[in-house]
Parts: sequence; structure tokens; C-alpha cells
Amino acid sequence: MIHEVLPVGMLQMNCSVEGDEDSREAFVIDPGDEADRILDVVRQHRLHVVRIVLTHAHIDHVGAVHELREATGAPVCLHPSDRPMVHHIHAQATMLGMPEPPAFPIDEDLADGDVLRLGAVEVRVLYTPGHSPGGCCLWIPSEQRLIAGDTLFRDSVGRTDLPGGDSGQLFESIRKQLLPLPDETVVIPGHGPETTIGRERRFNPFLQGLEPPRSSAF
Repeated sequence: MIHEVLPVGMLQMNCSVEGDEDSREAFVIDPGDEADRILDVVRQHRLHVVRIVLTHAHIDHVGAVHELREATGAPVCLHPSDRPMVHHIHAQATMLGMPEPPAFPIDEDLADGDVLRLGAVEVRVLYTPGHSPGGCCLWIPSEQRLIAGDTLFRDSVGRTDLPGGDSGQLFESIRKQLLPLPDETVVIPGHGPETTIGRERRFNPFLQGLEPPRSSAF
């Protein structure tokens, strides 16, 4: 499977391009900025973008959505609980002192447990609210890879002091949805270096004392 991570924009947000080598279908996950760089990667691998998937709707994760949608025709996917942030993107831009990106529609709603097909590859949606009301992670079982958005970082977790954040909800999301994943699962966070579930379970100071549910589908 083709997997490229591009840190983009002034906050160096990790945009992921996931491509199936057989079908040449691709997802662009969190195109936060620098649409031309993202599209260059797509062209280099001769990929056809079939979905633009957003882990959440903070401005640093959605800044290049309009350009990507215009260039590829791919539908934009987001959990409905984060739709209000898209409608009020101006307030985010003002708060952070960032240029306001062009408006874009949400074409498909994400829901917990959804299975998105990328050629023959399954990409599973894990609903992980807390950093934002509609935050989601994307788990690719065949690759043992988790695109974590801003839910989980190396040695840290997502901030919850922004509008819609909820620390209790965030830790419950991590406990129920992420900690049951296999230790070897590689985590691609929204910012910073990759890690693994096993490493974070052992060393992340914010996760000490969190126990996954006894029974798990994973």
C-alpha cells in the first residue's frame, strides 16, 4: 500500500495520502494546506483520489479541502458533529490569525464503525470525540496503521481547551477505541512524529491508569 505523510502549513499538520497499489484509488486525509504539494504526491504515484477524509474540522486540517475537491472531484467526508466548525471557519481563522480558507461542502457523513473501501483495503472509522465533538480516527487493519488526527500524539494527547473540547470524553475515546488496538499499530498523529499504540500505552504520561475494555472487537 502507498503511504505518504506530508507536514503542511504553518502548524505542520500531517496530511496523509493512502493509496491502493492495484486499483490506484487513494484517500487524502486532512489536507490542511499546500494543495499543490499534496497533488504532486498523488500524481507521482498515478493515484485517483476517491475520498477526502477529515478526522475533524479544525482549520489546520481543512485549509486545502476546497482546492483538493476542485482538482479531484472527490467527496469530502466528516463526522456530522463537526459540521458547525466548517460553517464557522471564519471564527477559527480570526482566533488563530490565519487566512480564511475557501468554503467547501461536506458530501458524506462519517459514523463510528463505518468501513470505507480503498480498492480491496478496509479503512475503519473510529469515532473519538474529545478534541472536537466530531473527531474520528481511521484504522487500516491490514497495514496495522492508525491515522489519529489530534486524538493521540507521541507522549501526549489532543488539547481540549478549544471550543467543543472535552477532556473526559477524550480519555474515554482513547480508552475504548484506541487502547484495544494491537501494540504494534503504528500511529500517525495530526502533528509530530509517528509512534505505536504499545509505546503510548507504556510511556505516555497521560494514559497511565487507563485500561481498555475487557472485551474488544479488535
